Amino acid sequence: MQQLIECVPNFSEGNDLNIIKQITNQIESVEGVKLLNVDPGKATNRTVVTFVGTPAAVIEAAFLAIKKAGELIDMSKHKGEHPRMGSTDVCPLIPISNITMQETAKYAQQLAKRVGEALNLPIYLYEEAQANKSRSNLSIIRNGEYEGFFKKIKLPEWKPDFGPQEYDAKRGATVIGARDFLVAYNINLNTTSTRRANSVAFDVREAGRVLREGDAITGKIITNTDGSPKSLPGSLKAVKAIGWYIEEYGVCQISMNLTNINITPVHIAFDEVCNKATERGLRVTGSELVGLIPLKSLLDAGKYFLLKQKRSIGVSEYELIKIAVKSMGLDELAPFKPEERIIEYLLKSKEETKLISMNLSAFADETASESPAPGGGSISAYVGSLGISLATMVANLSSHKKGWDDNWEEFSTWAEKGQALKDELLKLVDADTAAFNKIMAAFGLPKTTDEEKKLRTEAIQQATKFAIDIPFKVMQLSFESLNIIKAMAEVGNPNSISDAGVGALCARTAVMGAFMNVRINASGYTDKKFVNEIIAKGNEIEQKTIQLENEILKIVNDKIGL
Repeated sequence: MQQLIECVPNFSEGNDLNIIKQITNQIESVEGVKLLNVDPGKATNRTVVTFVGTPAAVIEAAFLAIKKAGELIDMSKHKGEHPRMGSTDVCPLIPISNITMQETAKYAQQLAKRVGEALNLPIYLYEEAQANKSRSNLSIIRNGEYEGFFKKIKLPEWKPDFGPQEYDAKRGATVIGARDFLVAYNINLNTTSTRRANSVAFDVREAGRVLREGDAITGKIITNTDGSPKSLPGSLKAVKAIGWYIEEYGVCQISMNLTNINITPVHIAFDEVCNKATERGLRVTGSELVGLIPLKSLLDAGKYFLLKQKRSIGVSEYELIKIAVKSMGLDELAPFKPEERIIEYLLKSKEETKLISMNLSAFADETASESPAPGGGSISAYVGSLGISLATMVANLSSHKKGWDDNWEEFSTWAEKGQALKDELLKLVDADTAAFNKIMAAFGLPKTTDEEKKLRTEAIQQATKFAIDIPFKVMQLSFESLNIIKAMAEVGNPNSISDAGVGALCARTAVMGAFMNVRINASGYTDKKFVNEIIAKGNEIEQKTIQLENEILKIVNDKIGL
């Protein structure tokens, strides 16, 4: 399995698009790297770039980008709302796939050493790449910013980890590290007062506010017995926040870094800021995402806001994202395009969703064409997805039926399970065609020498195993869907009873159709023990499916009554 690292460098230029393009061109010049997002901010005069790739490729691309930024950006002339200390201010590496944090930290150290030595640039390590935890926090390292670092860098405790102990007037210094996925998130307020925005930020951020005697701004700092400032913690864990005024928009924002979205998700941060702002006579008008966000964050947010409305959460991925965007006002300042902001969407290959991205007519035309794929396996998966979709529809209709308010959560649970099955079956539509293509590719391998023949045979067997596993998964999921279909036939909206019946027919067709593909592909697989086991399991699923379908159809026909 390929190792993937994400890199999110922040460059101190947000206005000159030509400079930004020259930097991103360096990133895109490296094979094995995919540029996911470029997010310039005029008021902050800062651009957040996101790219992903194999470790070696990411290290090379980051090095080239840092080098180019140092050539093009003059920090002595830089002004912006965001704290900064260098042309490339911070460059974190984030583990994405098949790689540990410890491994990622080593790559960050490797990059830092190379940049410091090859570019003669002061480099500081942070987060998981920094062994000295007294200087691993980014805000502590960056304290004093560009203007204050000419003196700070001379202090023994602030000697750079790599590079010279001389501050570079043009390029500044750069912080490189390894961290978990971080969401940069700004919440908009209906005020122009930075002081009031900061008050809200201090209310919510984990570090809270420093306590003072008398006046909260000018009063003497209250200290602990060890002399350190005493603080009142904020209400949100794993959150960093400050308030600032954005001239471009004419409003203040709470600028937040959500350092662990499992502890404080985006929607919880939004709601808490709403509450604290209201307490101070302010109002949240919307919010803004900087860079990318995991799909789960928006799906969880959509479910959160639907549950607050006592609405079913068993709706499509598209609908969940839509309710999340509207509830948090993510489109207040600019259009929010999920395909450009959700990391999974950017990483998804078009080939993985080629069939299910087609409209109904195009899919039918492709099926009817002389091409052997999509064939019966893909169609079985699609029919199965339609069957559970009908049951999910019944669940949602029942959840929102007038007079059934006491049972809305039960139907919401059924609908959520149905959506999950539908999504899995839809993925298998393209997966089954991919399995067929793998077999064809394996048969097309050369077979001149004995070694080539051996490799070809192994490839054919691996592809055949994959081509058995996919339709068998269709069988399992479609059979599982019958439990939801039966429940909807029994307790769902009686006006939709025929929809449950059609769903059962679809599920039965999907199981039996997929089993045909399991059997025909199994005939070419040499591991007979595996074949016998999978056929036995398939026969059992098929028989149980027929029995369950008959039970559902009896319920449906009895309720129809004619």
